[in-house]
Amino acid sequence: MADIIQLLPDNIANQIAAGEVIQRPASAVKELLENAVDAGATEIKLIIQDAGKSLVQVIDNGKGMSETDARMSFERHATSKIRNIDDLFHIRTMGFRGEALASIAAVAQVELKTKRAEDETGTCIEIENSTVKKQEPVAAANGTSIAMKNLFFNVPARRNFLKSNAAEMRHIVDEFIRVALSFPGIFFSLTSGGQQVFHLEKGSLKQRIVQVLGQHYNARLVTVQEKTDYLNIYGFVGKPDTAKKTRGDQYFFVNNRFIRSAYLNHAVMSAFKEMIPADSFPLYVLFIDLDPTQVDINVHPTKQEIKFEDEKIVYAFVQAAVKHALAQFSITPTLEFDLDPDIQKLDAVNKPFTEDKQEAARSSDLYKNFSQKGQAHFIQPTDKTELKHWKDFFEPGNDQSAVGNRQSAMENSSQGFAGNNGQREEKFESLIDQLKKKADVSEGFSALATRHLPLTIDDNALLFQLHGTWIVAPTSKGFMLIHQQLAHERILYERFAAAANGKNIAAQRSLFPVTLQLSASDAVLLQELTADLNQLGYLIEPFGANAFVIQGTPADVSAGNEKLAIESILEQFKHFSSDLKFSRREKLIRSLAWQQAIKPNTLLTLDEMRGLTTDLFKCAQPNVTAGGNPTYIEFKKDYLEQLFKR
Repeated sequence: MADIIQLLPDNIANQIAAGEVIQRPASAVKELLENAVDAGATEIKLIIQDAGKSLVQVIDNGKGMSETDARMSFERHATSKIRNIDDLFHIRTMGFRGEALASIAAVAQVELKTKRAEDETGTCIEIENSTVKKQEPVAAANGTSIAMKNLFFNVPARRNFLKSNAAEMRHIVDEFIRVALSFPGIFFSLTSGGQQVFHLEKGSLKQRIVQVLGQHYNARLVTVQEKTDYLNIYGFVGKPDTAKKTRGDQYFFVNNRFIRSAYLNHAVMSAFKEMIPADSFPLYVLFIDLDPTQVDINVHPTKQEIKFEDEKIVYAFVQAAVKHALAQFSITPTLEFDLDPDIQKLDAVNKPFTEDKQEAARSSDLYKNFSQKGQAHFIQPTDKTELKHWKDFFEPGNDQSAVGNRQSAMENSSQGFAGNNGQREEKFESLIDQLKKKADVSEGFSALATRHLPLTIDDNALLFQLHGTWIVAPTSKGFMLIHQQLAHERILYERFAAAANGKNIAAQRSLFPVTLQLSASDAVLLQELTADLNQLGYLIEPFGANAFVIQGTPADVSAGNEKLAIESILEQFKHFSSDLKFSRREKLIRSLAWQQAIKPNTLLTLDEMRGLTTDLFKCAQPNVTAGGNPTYIEFKKDYLEQLFKR
């Protein structure tokens, strides 16, 4: 029998490797940007077309490559970083495996132009499906330009799995931001479809954070700086008031490499404990520098997951550094004023306050009123005080009239108190009787034969709101406890789902449209959601780079809250971003339902409670929210009687 095991051809092996390294255009962006950084570039430009599906090009002014190196760079495991096994444990560069260019060349059409400063001409290489199509000398600027065109052109199945352009662009922006934050001393730019998205001048880390995440963070960052023999920690955390409901603006870098670590994230969260709500996430951009031998970065194809030799020490240092930073710097809101030069010219500042002027000031009525009667703690004495006999209550005496008066007062007081109690008790008993009668005669909550769910509420049913959160409603078999927020979520979810399927929600056009300025990543996200939001009553139009105009909103969004409503939708939508089982539209509908639902501690009128409950039981599935939480709990008579052992 013939042998059946054989080596894979190189082109197939390369495509399998590409599946690990290049999963989407953003993967190629990450690898190419890191290569440019390793080349010593001070200026790096990223050019995108069609969200990276048509073109991903990185141009740098680094040291470039010789003709031989340019050809060798596309071979598998060809690297300039590793010479022996010890080098693998002392890695300080970004790329080192030598798989990136080989993987890109296996699934795209690649054009490389590179030139060293000492060479007269550069080298141009064109590769397609791991095969060199052309190699020739070319005039080129110092550095390297590499263009990846038509990603997955030879693997149609992989191309079909790519998301929409807006979704893929969001991933590209994320990768770009991570590399740009790692190296604030390098100029970065990102151009997509001919429009510049980022133009990041070289500067300090704080300047880069503000450039990337937004100007509003400028005065809301706290410096973290701790140096130890084992590791150094530096960077910034946001003040507690910058915490968001999503964990978007959180970045950890180990030896300048972006990493994901739930363990270290927990260290930062514990440092913020009791400063922010339990469901909020603080902003942080933190760098950890330590000996490369203490960390293994070669545990995942994307190198975003790493292992520390001693995780507990790193955890303790991170937690202590953040706690120290928050304690050392003022984290309370502050106002900064610029000193007006005109103030310096006033007489009160320029002229001396002599003794004559001091005496004149003291004798003025304004001074006396302010220093005596005007004081907050000053009490004007009076002879008509009602407290002059207060000691009689604590000292035994022979004055029988006083004792009698006190006893009479106490009796009257106790009688009044008892009378009040009796009145309250009588009212409470009559309330119970009403509930009992309503429970006996109400047909509004008749049970379904199949679901055993109430359908409607009697218009005369007596509803109560409990602690501003629950609605108590009587039924023929007991009573119901309805959670007003969760019930409203179910109602809105079904309304929005119907709108998304064709029954558009009417929009109310704004008399004065509102302009909304977003960060680049949020702008890409909103661009992706615009069509769906239009169906749901939000009229939003692009207005330049990272800006939008809100022309209209649903009628239930009050004027002046349009901007906050859109920002809340984006934050809540990002909360679902890691949950792959939901479609984009489903995430948006759930986000809107949560955002617009009545929140706890909102007082409702009887008509509002009745309307909410009626709408709930008109829903196709009234008993649970879209997320699976119960909207109400039913307490039946039999169960209640068991509780009281009746």
